[in-house]
Amino acid sequence: MGYTALYRKFRPLNFSEMVGQEHITRTLKNQIIANRVGHAYLFNGGRGTGKTSAAKILARAINCLNPKDGEPCNECEICKGAISGSLTDIVEMDAASNNSVEDIRSIREEVNFLPTKAKYRVYIIDEVHMLSTGAFNALLKTLEEPPEHVKFILATTEPQKLPATILSRCQRFDFKRISNTDIIKRLEIVCKESNIEITKEALNIIATLSEGAMRDALSILERCIQDGENKIDEDKIKDLVGIPKMVFIHEIVDSIIKYDVDNALMTVNKVLEDGKDISNLLWEIIKYIKDILLYKATNKVELYSEEEQKKLKEISEEVEKERLINLVYEFSELENEMKFSTQKNIIFQAGIIKLCSKLTVNNNEDLEQRVSKIEKYLRNNSVNTNNYRQQVDTGVKSEVKIAYNTNTNNTNNMIKNQNNSTVNKETKNTMKTYSSKAEEYWPQIVRELKQNGKIVLYTNLINTRAREINDMTVGIEFPNGLTSFGKTVLEKQENIKELSNLVSMASGKPMNIKYITNVGNSRQVTEEQNIKNLAKESDIPFNVIE
Repeated sequence: MGYTALYRKFRPLNFSEMVGQEHITRTLKNQIIANRVGHAYLFNGGRGTGKTSAAKILARAINCLNPKDGEPCNECEICKGAISGSLTDIVEMDAASNNSVEDIRSIREEVNFLPTKAKYRVYIIDEVHMLSTGAFNALLKTLEEPPEHVKFILATTEPQKLPATILSRCQRFDFKRISNTDIIKRLEIVCKESNIEITKEALNIIATLSEGAMRDALSILERCIQDGENKIDEDKIKDLVGIPKMVFIHEIVDSIIKYDVDNALMTVNKVLEDGKDISNLLWEIIKYIKDILLYKATNKVELYSEEEQKKLKEISEEVEKERLINLVYEFSELENEMKFSTQKNIIFQAGIIKLCSKLTVNNNEDLEQRVSKIEKYLRNNSVNTNNYRQQVDTGVKSEVKIAYNTNTNNTNNMIKNQNNSTVNKETKNTMKTYSSKAEEYWPQIVRELKQNGKIVLYTNLINTRAREINDMTVGIEFPNGLTSFGKTVLEKQENIKELSNLVSMASGKPMNIKYITNVGNSRQVTEEQNIKNLAKESDIPFNVIE
């Protein structure tokens, strides 16, 4: 016999062997004992939570010749045939690869025939949400009124994709994520039967990595014994999965807390040189910061040795809760940025620089200047900048705000040289002066609309004038009239709000705006003239073709 994967070898054969789903198995057993089995079930839940296993056990239990307390005996002819796959009355179908109307029509034709050996013909349709719309429609009538000898068990991870007409015809059972405690108990049984020596810390790591999926936990366990040695410890799992050692995680977080950018980048480079996955590194950093925050709040933390808890305590005494919370959010944002970037290492390293810093560069600074400063800093720290330059040149703009560590000697001079120019630029960009009269500051507002790329607004406000009607209202006059298109644009709420904000900022008090079109010459501007104005102001060649 060929090799069998652990998750298949230790698949539950009874409801009592299922882990973490007692609320479901208890109900199903009671239905079987009371002979009140429904004609259609929907098993919903995350991957590896036992949906398919429960479906197979239910299919055997309702057909078993010698059931006991709602459980299949797994010894009779029907049970053995179902376990081996030779029983044709229990049909397993993968909707991901059999999702057409023809596949469902074949089921509709088969349900009219009586079972060959079993009491019921059972159809287990896995990943049912993958069926096409036509297939769902073909299944609908059969699912609503199937023959007495037919049962349907549907399994899915995405019930929201199923039509409401399908959902209303099924008894729905929601499978929960399996707790780490239940996963560890099951792994201990598997390890004992497979003669695998495993430490408690290793079991905790596997349970955490599985994220509530028993199948994932067994798959990780299986990877750890592929080298032929049935001894598993914490370091072996971390090496196989790509999780950095705790000493590196502590060093990175400690450097960030102390604003030591050099040591932080050096440690990050060590981890990456070891071939560790950068996503796993980020996940471990977030988890470690969360544990520091938890220890600071409760003086209690799990899954750490005495030495690790001592280091964790030292960090918690050096940092405030607010900064720890901010770091969690900052790293979470960094994780989102990395998901959509082809240069994850550069984005990650730039994020580390930012978090190790007390001063930040002005957000309005030109992209090229920011890129140059990033490259200069990375070169000073022996970090390859080619990928970052290539990323910028191809148009992928990094929104990371680079900052510099004020505690390290090799960056102090650079900060001093940049402070004056940065402050001057900030002052120049942010400090705007306006005249106190609406007639004088309005032309400036119109010009700024053009500079800020608000071309449509700018075009419709060319040659307009402004005057204060009263203490709360500024009237915008249109001497040449207002086109229907211009009226539509200017009366949009977002445009009215923007113009009101600009006028209020210029006048130094809250102001509303009012459009005045019947001023002086009431001649209406044609659509053609409006386009000409836009073309002229934007230096766009314009020609009318009749």
